[in-house]
Amino acid sequence: MASNKAVNAGLPEPTRTLLLSGDNVEKKREEILTYFNQTWELYESLFECLTDERAYFTKAISLRHPLIFYFGHTATFYINKLMAAGLIDERVDSHIEAMLAIGVDEMSWDDLDNSHYDWPSVCELRDYRGKVNRRVVELIETMPITLPLDWESPAWIIMMGIEHERIHLETSSVLMRQLPIEWLQPQSHWPACQKARTDRTAVPENSLVSLPETAITLGKTDDTYGWDNEYGSYESKVSAFKASKMLVSNAEFFEFVQAGGYQDSQWWDEEGQGWLSFSKAEMPTFWVGSITDPANLKLRLLTEEVAMPWDWPAEVNQLEAAAFCRWKADETGKSIQLPTESEWYVLRQQVEGDQTDWQKAPGNINLAWWASSCPVDSFAQGDFFDIVGNVWQWTTTPISGFDGFKIHPLYDDFSTPTFDGKHAIIKGGSWISTGNEALKSARYAFRRHFFQHAGFRYVVSTHQEKVTINPYETDTLVSQYLDFQYGPSYFNVANYARALVDIAEQIVEKRGSALDIGCATGRASFELARTFDKVTGMDYSARFIDVALSLVRGEERRYLMPEEGDLMQYCQASLSDIGISADQAERVNFVQGDACNLKPQYQAYDLVLASNLVDRLREPKRFLRDITTRIVSGGILMLSSPYTWLEEFTPKENWIGGVRENGEALTTYQALQRLLAADFVEVQTPVDVPFVIRETARKHQHTVAQLTVWRKR
Repeated sequence: MASNKAVNAGLPEPTRTLLLSGDNVEKKREEILTYFNQTWELYESLFECLTDERAYFTKAISLRHPLIFYFGHTATFYINKLMAAGLIDERVDSHIEAMLAIGVDEMSWDDLDNSHYDWPSVCELRDYRGKVNRRVVELIETMPITLPLDWESPAWIIMMGIEHERIHLETSSVLMRQLPIEWLQPQSHWPACQKARTDRTAVPENSLVSLPETAITLGKTDDTYGWDNEYGSYESKVSAFKASKMLVSNAEFFEFVQAGGYQDSQWWDEEGQGWLSFSKAEMPTFWVGSITDPANLKLRLLTEEVAMPWDWPAEVNQLEAAAFCRWKADETGKSIQLPTESEWYVLRQQVEGDQTDWQKAPGNINLAWWASSCPVDSFAQGDFFDIVGNVWQWTTTPISGFDGFKIHPLYDDFSTPTFDGKHAIIKGGSWISTGNEALKSARYAFRRHFFQHAGFRYVVSTHQEKVTINPYETDTLVSQYLDFQYGPSYFNVANYARALVDIAEQIVEKRGSALDIGCATGRASFELARTFDKVTGMDYSARFIDVALSLVRGEERRYLMPEEGDLMQYCQASLSDIGISADQAERVNFVQGDACNLKPQYQAYDLVLASNLVDRLREPKRFLRDITTRIVSGGILMLSSPYTWLEEFTPKENWIGGVRENGEALTTYQALQRLLAADFVEVQTPVDVPFVIRETARKHQHTVAQLTVWRKR
């Protein structure tokens, strides 16, 4: 293959993922610092392609934030995670860190995000990024390091931020491909491949290669950083199958387009037909021009449009890839479909080593070659081409956890929101996949209508992928809260959420807007929606919010509760079971949020309900101060808590009660009276509200919370 200018000319090498082991702490510190700096510079260099400020503030697609969000998001991620881990005790800019904290994983292609945001300026974010950079560098230079690195290491949080930014390096580049071309400028350090066949008839014909029955075991075992869904184990015996030698090229996919594939509904499943109806697609999204004039078709790259490179891989979403396979199966009489994750791993055995071993990447991956795809016959890997690299490859496998899956507590919403049967796994990496993304063990999944630098190869296989929609919830904490909020009562103790709302309805006169903060899986929010016009349910945990949103959509939530030992009880929760109508559910807006770092738009509430929250916050005084400004005059603040102060949640110096002050006992209630006196009048004397949480069939937590009620002056 002819040599070409490397993408990283003039920039630091994108390097290999760091090993967790080693025998020299200071050398490892230096490696981490180098990896951080290289990642930071690489990410900022991508945004140098934007030459018009409109490119920052205009949504490339309606389903995603504009790029200004992503420019700042990767920096806020460091601060938010380091704060959550207790590794730093001061924010850089709490406003920016609240606004740019949470990205978008839309529920459907037409789930538009029309929220209004007062985005920071580009200059403000450049200044902010500089401050974050200095803060992180200082931490890397001083933090304790014990080898090998593991989940408990401070360095793990730094690595999490680095790998997170490398993910957004790729996803941001996809959004750039969908902005007006005149807003971007080619850069010498992001060069596109110059090799292409612009004559369709010159493209090599694809063929099938046989692979034998193979037993494989999946699950990360290498000595590198990994996301939680990569760990655990899964054993599979993969039946013999055939796979296409090359990725499906633009020329091969054109046959499907030319045959009317986008107009013939028989090739599309129900979800695909819905997407077609919404998108009005007639050809792949990165193709530019008219399908009736194929000679003049172009391909949109990162910063330019080029004459259609017919021998480059077709970049499509999973719905399009699956439709092509159904059409191809009908044309050939073979059982053609997309591969499973396990079948891709059988193919992966054709590629020697992994990113940590490569002297030079064996394919168009790890930014080793170009800032674009390249011909599908450029990189031979065993009997195939592009098993790794060029573009990601769609599979039929919906992502879920392997046996032994555990959630990393500081990034609880990385994987579990995707375990819904609706996110298909992509494998192999693309030209811009670096870091963890370029590893054999990488597991990423997107909704099937999602666009990435992704294409596909097909297999002839008899497999039938099992797609489980809404599986039984196995996360212990989520199951426990579902049972606590929607399950049966125990020992004649009333449902806690309903009991609190009953009291609220006796006190609150104006039923306009309510905030249920620390809502968990949302029961009190739904109960408030019976009588309030608008309810916001907010929780720090994305897992809880995901559950609440699924209930809004009318789904049943199935969960497992321990009976004894390995015996489990299969349970389910739904809004119909508690008498909440669809209209009432739609009054609730569920959001992920930090009670100690509230976004400015959450204002003007007639009621704020904070149940079992104040003694779980890192800064309860800050919460009480900030929430005061969010309540209208005459509005009600309800605080219920068992006052279980624990240092694992709240640094002891931040406890507002349960301590001795000048040698005298200070209860939380006394502290609340003092802290709220200037702005609130106490409505009634405190009342005890009991609740019971089931752990097993014969073990329960019986707790008595104290409820205090305050009216704002």
